[in-house]
Amino acid sequence: MAVVDTYGYNSGNIPVSVSIETDKAEFVMLYKITISQISATTEIILEKIRNELVDKVKLEIGDVTDTKKFDTLKMRFQKTIITLIKKYLPDLSEETLDFFTTYLMHKSFGLGRIELLMSDTNLEEVVVNNAEEPVWVYHHKHGWLKTNIDLDNEELIKHYSTVIARRVGRSITLLSPLLDAHLEGGDRVNATLQPISTKGNTITIRKFAAKPITITNFILNRAISVNAAALVWLAMEYEMSALVSGGTASGKTSFLGALCSFFPPNQRIISVEDTREVQLPKYLHWIPMNTREANVEGKGGVEMLDLIVNTLRMRPDRIVVGEIRRKKEAETLFEAMHTGHSVYATVHANNAEETINRLTNPPIEIPKSLLPAVSLIVNMYRNRRTGVRRIFQVAEITEDSRANVLLQLDLKQDKLVNANPSQKLIPDLQTQTGLTQQEIDKILEEKGTILKWLAKNNIDSVDGIGKVVATYYTNKDSLLTYLKNA
Repeated sequence: MAVVDTYGYNSGNIPVSVSIETDKAEFVMLYKITISQISATTEIILEKIRNELVDKVKLEIGDVTDTKKFDTLKMRFQKTIITLIKKYLPDLSEETLDFFTTYLMHKSFGLGRIELLMSDTNLEEVVVNNAEEPVWVYHHKHGWLKTNIDLDNEELIKHYSTVIARRVGRSITLLSPLLDAHLEGGDRVNATLQPISTKGNTITIRKFAAKPITITNFILNRAISVNAAALVWLAMEYEMSALVSGGTASGKTSFLGALCSFFPPNQRIISVEDTREVQLPKYLHWIPMNTREANVEGKGGVEMLDLIVNTLRMRPDRIVVGEIRRKKEAETLFEAMHTGHSVYATVHANNAEETINRLTNPPIEIPKSLLPAVSLIVNMYRNRRTGVRRIFQVAEITEDSRANVLLQLDLKQDKLVNANPSQKLIPDLQTQTGLTQQEIDKILEEKGTILKWLAKNNIDSVDGIGKVVATYYTNKDSLLTYLKNA
């Protein structure tokens, strides 16, 4: 057994220690969490307290979907838990009492020790495969890891799925054994029940990043070069529509959010997502909108298409869409582009050419003649072995609806290199603005200077970057003078 990494964090008021270790008997590394303040004896007492509550909890809230009623029940049981803790452990400090109460509330009303994992900002995914295996996690630095958290039986997993469903006013039963939901905090949850998942009940939680990944982070992590970022910024400044494509978990939505920091402050931006992931600087005129699942009776649902159509009635200058999935959504967005709106969205595809194929074939099936409305495709790549994310291609769509790759990732050098000269992006820019190639080169150089300064000074907050970009649009000369003398 060898320790690879250690760190700590707080889950509410519960201090948690993490140790990532290798074991000769295992083919993957182990993720071990410990709560140092709870001894084995204390654990036995706390479990006894929980057992006194379990039957009552299951009896009264098993089928509750009313959020207000559920919150009332939680408060009542929290008071009962405090009473029982004082009965069995009378001389506790208020701090320790709060700590034990949180711990027992996690176990009684939440997801038990899985709740502890949800507070680790280093984790991207938390996965329950069945009761026979420990819980797995995907760590942004170490990849897939096996934890030291075991779930007693399939019924417990089913109970946790029901808890999750209840939080969003949904249900998961043998008649409806699939659940796909977004929690209030933005985490996406998928759950399945036996016999649909043949080895056991499953839960897959994709955690929402508490701190958005910004363009500075992408530059510092070498996911994109300064020159490529400057080119994309140029396209964004002059209202050219763009798509961010890539495979699953390649960083599409994160990069889309990072690009939104390049919007000017004097335009109206409306974002449409299944769950709010994109976060824009406070200096922007931004209205975020989310879809809504139908209730248990199949009523009250608001789909992506509903919001996109509504958005066009709200006088947007820029429209940001989480993901293009269906034909009607794509048709509406491309119609928006052709009527003068700038649109930015993500789509599943592994390269620029595949992006075009995906857009022009079922289920999206957009006529090829509409594609030139998109000026830029930024394609994301994720190395599944190492977890490293990179911009794989920056491409334009030509007048005859082909992908012309401008920048291509050289995997051996691990950097973006020039591929082909621009046939449409730069000529369109020159036509629409009257800028010469020399003037465009100067603008790209200025943007590169600003991006390098952001990276050098580690300014990586959404609002920090937004303030600099807003200053660039309103007082460029003073900003460049300041950076030159900084």
